[in-house]
Amino acid sequence: MKTQVGVQAMMAKCPVCGGEVNVPDDALPGELVEHECGITLEVVVDGDLVGLKPLEGVREDWGE
Repeated sequence: MKTQVGVQAMMAKCPVCGGEVNVPDDALPGELVEHECGITLEVVVDGDLVGLKPLEGVREDWGE
């Protein structure tokens, strides 16, 4: 699901569970958002629209 960028904090729906996800209004493409259902979502931008998709691939653990 994609949401219009602008106004206030962006709300989107989790593509896995359908729950609401708060997306920071300054989110950048590729930014990761954790959702309460346990999925990690990636921010995708298409023009003025912001969407979320499940993270694919291996996450970098940065030595943690």
